Amino acid sequence: MKNVVLKINPADNVLVALQDIPQGATVDFEGTPYTVTEAIPAKHKFFMQDMATGDEIFMYGVLVGKVQYNVAKGARMSTDNTKHAAEPYAYRESNYTWHAPDVSKFENRTFKGYHRSNGQVGTANYWLFIPTVFCENRNLDIIKESLYGELGYAVDDKYKSYTHKIVEAFNNGEDINSVSLAPSPIAADNRLFKNVDGIKFLNHQGGCGGTRQDADTLSKLLAAYADHPNVAGITVLSLGCQHLQVENFKDDLFERNPAFDKPLLVFEQQKTVSEEQLIQDAIKQTFLGLMEINKFERTNAPLSKLTVGVKCGGSDGFSGISANPAVGHCADLLVGLGAKVLLAEFPELCGVEQELIDRSVSKPVAEKFIKLMTEYDALAHKVGSGFFMNPSPGNIKDGLITDAIKSAGAAKKAGSAPVVDVLDYTEPATKPGLSLVCTPGNDVEATTGKAASGATLILFTTGLGTPTGNPVCPTIKVATNSALANRMADIIDIDTGPVISGEKTIAQMGEDILEYCIRAASGLEIPKAVQLNQDDFIPWKRGVSL
Repeated sequence: MKNVVLKINPADNVLVALQDIPQGATVDFEGTPYTVTEAIPAKHKFFMQDMATGDEIFMYGVLVGKVQYNVAKGARMSTDNTKHAAEPYAYRESNYTWHAPDVSKFENRTFKGYHRSNGQVGTANYWLFIPTVFCENRNLDIIKESLYGELGYAVDDKYKSYTHKIVEAFNNGEDINSVSLAPSPIAADNRLFKNVDGIKFLNHQGGCGGTRQDADTLSKLLAAYADHPNVAGITVLSLGCQHLQVENFKDDLFERNPAFDKPLLVFEQQKTVSEEQLIQDAIKQTFLGLMEINKFERTNAPLSKLTVGVKCGGSDGFSGISANPAVGHCADLLVGLGAKVLLAEFPELCGVEQELIDRSVSKPVAEKFIKLMTEYDALAHKVGSGFFMNPSPGNIKDGLITDAIKSAGAAKKAGSAPVVDVLDYTEPATKPGLSLVCTPGNDVEATTGKAASGATLILFTTGLGTPTGNPVCPTIKVATNSALANRMADIIDIDTGPVISGEKTIAQMGEDILEYCIRAASGLEIPKAVQLNQDDFIPWKRGVSL
């Protein structure tokens, strides 16, 4: 460890502990000694000077909180002595200048993807099952169980074997504690259709009940997934009497893409002879569709055809220091190469709004962001909440004391490129560069929304460990620290701990992440979430969700 503490921005008045500092210890930073008045766990912060009640606290160069009572130099920042605060924001003339990183190392690179008729390029080739209403979830589950094992998409059944051994031990009067889990066998590609990367199912709880607005939003979301570059064919199951009618879904689909030409199979239960016939027909017709999309093959595409969502979840005090800035450098490289980058989680942009406004390429882009942010925050306050209540207990325990601290670190995932567009929920990304996407901070709601806007890969940073994935968008897990990467190696793909230890720079790690993205986009690297069929999908009803 080269350093014990870190000052993130010259304007900051707190230091971040990079390792545990015992009470009474003195650490030196830039020639000034600091004696901590209490133990400072790694990832937490302490004050660089005596602070009086009401004094402003700065991190990442922005206001992140105010002191609640007098505290001494060297005291630990806590939820007791610090409360959330953020600067007001508004559109103003800005002459933002972006210094793009050197992309010469990557400018002639390609990835092997699936070229679609509309010019988009997928990083995977999936068949998608969509229910227009929750009543069809059971039928989807039956079809999934029927197809996964036979077609080679089932996850390792070691747990079934483990349970079987426990039952055997119980029946034989043996101690079940002696039963151990057998190691996973070496993975083998048993897929019947080698060019079909998976069959995905969008089980959900909507389509009927609730409000008509909920059904309308769900329809647009499902249409976005059907039109996704990683999706090659779709099977739709409908009951028949629900709010979300098949025709509504089709209208939204063809409004989004008038030239939509993928195989689209529709089965309506109330028009069939029986449930058995419905399932039988769906399996048979889907199998024929799989035969067709299996003819697609990966071919070279420029990196400009990538659309990468950046997300953080299970964040810790290192998120804004290692993983997020490293992903941010990767994002800047992608923008420099002409690709699209999507930053969402609007509740986790609280406190950095002015920076993003100043980075907006035009007044209309900035004003759309302001409108979506203020409406969202007002809705939260209307029900007695607010963005300031965003940090989870896990976030707080690991050093993210206020929402502004969490947000300032979270925004680092987007690098420093100009904001070229702002997208409402389910709106597609159409412009090369960095776009902001309105979603909740909730991990699955956010990744669900990113995929709807066209993300073909998601870089997901985590400091505590999050097993989230997405049905149609390969999700790459990036650990903020090596302890997590080693402890949860079964879900983590990339370790940015070397940034904390001083072994690698942010730029070096960002290039490593881009190399991984190229391999994953080409099908040469399979992210852990994909291997585990971690297909999380939660539609946002546009209510208050932080």
